[in-house]
Amino acid sequence: MGFQLGLFSPNTESGLAITTAPERWHATWDDNLRLARIADEVGIDFLLPVARWTDWGPDTDFHRSALDPLVWASGLLAQTTRLRVFTTVHTAFHHPVVAAKQLATADHLSKGRVGLNIVAGWHAPEYEMFGLSLPGDHDTRYALAQEWWDVVRRIWSSDEPFDHEGRFFQLKNVVGRPKPYNGQSLPVINAGSSKQGRSFAARNADRAFTVVGGPQDGADIVKAIRAEAASHGREVGVFTLGHVVCRPTKKEAEDFLHYYADERADWPAVDEVMRLQGLHAQSFTPDMLQVYRDRFAAGHGSCPLVGDPDDVADGLADFAHAGFDGIALSFLNYADELGYFAAEVMPRLRARGVLSADHEETASPPGR
Repeated sequence: MGFQLGLFSPNTESGLAITTAPERWHATWDDNLRLARIADEVGIDFLLPVARWTDWGPDTDFHRSALDPLVWASGLLAQTTRLRVFTTVHTAFHHPVVAAKQLATADHLSKGRVGLNIVAGWHAPEYEMFGLSLPGDHDTRYALAQEWWDVVRRIWSSDEPFDHEGRFFQLKNVVGRPKPYNGQSLPVINAGSSKQGRSFAARNADRAFTVVGGPQDGADIVKAIRAEAASHGREVGVFTLGHVVCRPTKKEAEDFLHYYADERADWPAVDEVMRLQGLHAQSFTPDMLQVYRDRFAAGHGSCPLVGDPDDVADGLADFAHAGFDGIALSFLNYADELGYFAAEVMPRLRARGVLSADHEETASPPGR
């Protein structure tokens, strides 16, 4: 299948860049439709949204607006022909019987191009919006996610009504049709970087989507996830995330990064995001949170890919050589910058053997 290129969080205002720069992504529907059509044409493999229900407070526009991931995915799938478009589902906020039908419907709409990103949740203010309490331990969050996914899979695979008596769900005479377009499941990503999250992905997902410091520490993480999956008799690929600033020269790229992620950084929002990540998520270690403040302003703590087209291609090649199966990218303005990336970086990736020579025409989405 080769190395996969995706776009991460384009359904949210500002994407991953915590900045006040006026050029930032505004994530309107028209913005996203324009982006999806470009991505479909140039050979990007997948789009991956964030599920965001509340904002980060009255003093910032970061994620002030966020399009619903399932409606967003369905709309984009109806307007494209090749892309895989994932939807992100919070297991605490979406009933599995409802989600199973919604996902199967989107899969039929797209003739098998929808994917599912399962997240167990971590953002306490969102739980409060729903009248829920965030479980204090990751084990409980992932126990709920496991039971949720078990119910969804059973709905898709069972032709007969069934009852379910579990810790979190008590269900009677459950039925669900249609089934997914191509069979009994969808391609599944699990976005999680805690020990529990990576273990959940090893047991259940086709791709683990995880934060790393870079290709060097990432190589060991890839090996660990694959080894755990093998212990369950499974094969699991691994994706990570990065933010791209690509310009004709390295100096231009670095100057632009400095402009939007330093001079125009939204530092109060950066600190609030990092505070909540540190309190409730385990995607970033305490050491990473201490060191990565600049990375959060530039791309929500993701790996930087900054420089001229050769620099960016080399950085992406390093992730491929470290064993990653793909990477989900962000830009300050996705639609304005993707064309240059496709014209300059993607041919270099093909020349380096990271992308297949015919990737542009036959790029396949993440598979089961």
